[in-house]
Amino acid sequence: MAEQRSGPSREVVVVTGAGGMGVAVARRIGSGRTVLLADASRGQLDRVVGALSDEGYAARGVLTDVSDRGSVDALAAEAAGAGRVSAVVHTAGVSAAQATAETILRVNLLGTAHVIDAFEGVAEPGTAMVCVSSMAGHVASLGREDEAALATAPAAELLDIGAVKAVGDSATRAYIVSKRANQLRVEAAALAWSRRGARINSVSPGVVATAMAKAEADGPSGARMLEASGAGRTGTPAEIADAVAFLTGPEARYITGTDLLVDGGQAAWLRHHRTA
Repeated sequence: MAEQRSGPSREVVVVTGAGGMGVAVARRIGSGRTVLLADASRGQLDRVVGALSDEGYAARGVLTDVSDRGSVDALAAEAAGAGRVSAVVHTAGVSAAQATAETILRVNLLGTAHVIDAFEGVAEPGTAMVCVSSMAGHVASLGREDEAALATAPAAELLDIGAVKAVGDSATRAYIVSKRANQLRVEAAALAWSRRGARINSVSPGVVATAMAKAEADGPSGARMLEASGAGRTGTPAEIADAVAFLTGPEARYITGTDLLVDGGQAAWLRHHRTA
């Protein structure tokens, strides 16, 4: 049995981001598979990998900076060398309450493009990728030309797109634009992934009970965010992990190039019931 677990036929799950959502995903879909957990913080990686290993998961950490294409390429190569890459779940990101506009664009915008591109190169029949975007992407107001560029421009050109430059120093605007771009790039990448027999989708959470969401909730718009949830509560990381499990599983074999909104009705409230 030990030889089988370490052999090349073992399924590999890659999860970027060792925060609450990434850990929930690893627990939900990592049983019986090799779990490669990627994060930019060695301390966070060591803590989470230790906890998962204690729970019986075959987990290991890979120090990765998603804003650096070379770092992401190394992660993809390590994943391919560990076995058959069955699922890639990209949860790594920063919020407007945590980072500057520049950092948000480099991590959320460029980072997602890097992960999509790098793992397309190692995707094989049956591989499924899910990028975690945000319901914020559903309320973005961008022109058709900007959306087309965000969807298909080479990663190296993304920061020069008009809508990206217009962000300026606004962390909130950077977050909204980057999350809309995540949804668009998933749509545009679906054809290339399909040609490899693989699938790619995105999930857009609303207010979820993670450390990142808590930073947002503690800010001036926190109460407003919760009010905008039709469900009247925050979501849980486990609920997002359930959505990811569906999209990476056999029940979703006919689903690719789309976004699953998991926000407790927040986007619908903002569209149809917001008065100011």
